[in-house]
Amino acid sequence: MKRHTINILSICILLLMPLSALAGDVRLVMQHLPGDNLDPTFDYSGWYVRESGIVETLFAFDQDMNLVPELATGYEMASDKEWIIKLREGVEFHDGTPLNADAVIYSLHRVMDDPNNKWHDRFDFVDSIDAQDDHTIKITTKEVYAPTLAALADVRIASIVSPAATDLEHHPVGTGPFKFVSYEPDVKLVLEKNENYWKGPVKADRATVSYISQPETRALMLEGGEADIVWSLPAQWYETIDDAPSTKVVSKDTMRTYFMFVNTAKPPLDKVEVRQAISYAIDREELVDSALEGVAGTPAKGFWSSNYPWSANDEIEGYPYNPERAKELLESAGLTWDGQAWLYDGQPFELVIKTYTSRPANKPSAELVASQLEKIGIKASITTLEGAAITSDMSKGDYDLALYAYGTATSGDPDYFVSQQFLSSGTEAGYTRYSGIDDMILKGRSALDENERMKIYKQIQERVLQDCPEIFLFYDRMMVGVSDKVEGFEIYSNEITILTDKVNVL
Repeated sequence: MKRHTINILSICILLLMPLSALAGDVRLVMQHLPGDNLDPTFDYSGWYVRESGIVETLFAFDQDMNLVPELATGYEMASDKEWIIKLREGVEFHDGTPLNADAVIYSLHRVMDDPNNKWHDRFDFVDSIDAQDDHTIKITTKEVYAPTLAALADVRIASIVSPAATDLEHHPVGTGPFKFVSYEPDVKLVLEKNENYWKGPVKADRATVSYISQPETRALMLEGGEADIVWSLPAQWYETIDDAPSTKVVSKDTMRTYFMFVNTAKPPLDKVEVRQAISYAIDREELVDSALEGVAGTPAKGFWSSNYPWSANDEIEGYPYNPERAKELLESAGLTWDGQAWLYDGQPFELVIKTYTSRPANKPSAELVASQLEKIGIKASITTLEGAAITSDMSKGDYDLALYAYGTATSGDPDYFVSQQFLSSGTEAGYTRYSGIDDMILKGRSALDENERMKIYKQIQERVLQDCPEIFLFYDRMMVGVSDKVEGFEIYSNEITILTDKVNVL
């Protein structure tokens, strides 16, 4: 009787479960919420619709951050400023509209011609885009601009959408392996496979993307069988998920670096020796082992992780933990030791590390860095703020150190991060008040030879490490919890390609 009661109860539970749990859908759970607008050119919505497999770009980055053709088949250069892009033939948008030169030009001009678009200036390098024939376009740049192809892989500005679509805000129409079905804002995105996908058959019939900001809840959903793929698994759950018989953890270093901005305009942080001393005082191995449970990151040297093709980490030393060297540098900068703490102009040298709340690793990392600085006699404390508040303080120069996490290769090209952070006209360079390498950055943009560019960006990495306007802590290691029923899933280092034609649940 007891067995029958349990069986009936089990059947009732199954009948009440979402249909997706019974039908073999791919159930993906993400941590960030897309908001109301799914138009890929709006804010960061391009990331969300790309993660979901709806839209594609002319070029893209593979798992190892190599630039590869996607909706394009290749390119040639008519001159240093003229890029001839060949488009893939036989591709259709989800609404049946053919992919051609006019559709591509329409998609790019949606950003270029809209001064109210957040990313409008990302196409400032373009002079014109013209159709050469039905499947060929020519992009003419104002100056020699090496990152041109990478711009065509940036989902925020270069997602290719159907020109026949009339409501991209609520119904995005692309060429990807999955078609939009419905969306409950900030809750759930429902998809079905693209039966006419240009790469061939899509393995999964359907997919559901749920948005859960609480990391513990995401982990519990995988453990309880309510999800198949859980993005950004909390470090504390690594062993629980990886040791379970029906789940595992897939992990990979991403293009996201945790680092501290330094206010180089504020004495004594205006002295390079002081900034270097702070970097030598940080034990990055301890930071990863303690704040990240030893699994959610790897110690940083420069600003790019070693799996990025433009990284010079194999050739640069970085700042190994060396507290004695830190003390020597503080003394050489004119600070004095009173037997308990370092003094500057007769007053204790004190630092406040500001950070923000949205990334769980920020606060414990800042706390540990503060305790490491205390060990060498620098008084340190932390302040945790909401995003808008810390941005305001940074803009006003009201900070000492600020711990952030940035994607360092959002467009895939090395120019993206160095221009954003270290070009004197960049917003983030305004935070640190650092300048002096504009000529190197502009030279990197205009060098079309890849070997020449590599030399330039190695020099930039060396120079930034020497000057320390930012102190690099660790590279984020993305941890994804996966059911043992999932096949074909891989982590892409740029974090924007997730649902592909190969992902399936058996």
